[in-house]
Amino acid sequence: MTTPSQTDADRKVDLVIGRLLQIGVFASAAVVAFGAMLFLVQHGRTPAKFTDFVPGPATLRTVGGIVSGVLAMNSAAIVQLGLVMLIMTPIARVALTLIAFIIQRDRLYVLITALVLALLLYGLIA
Repeated sequence: MTTPSQTDADRKVDLVIGRLLQIGVFASAAVVAFGAMLFLVQHGRTPAKFTDFVPGPATLRTVGGIVSGVLAMNSAAIVQLGLVMLIMTPIARVALTLIAFIIQRDRLYVLITALVLALLLYGLIA
């Protein structure tokens, strides 16, 4: 719901950000669903072992490893890509908001949003 003080530009930014979040969540869900179906096709008849916890391969812990796995149609890498997309969706929202504040020349919010984006990226990388 928009308030009377919102301008048309603010409403457009809100709509674009809302659409970005919707597309990001739906796209990541579709990628995870595709990866899960592919996993069932490739490994559906393998009996499950619940006695020992086995972590995923180390190649799925880096973006490069995930991309190379996706190119090789590795189902686990495709699921991991969908999860990375889901994590990146709110980060993309903050980046888009930063761009909107830069266009509006709102220095205080540019500074705050840039700090939030830097913290998010630091937390993701480190």
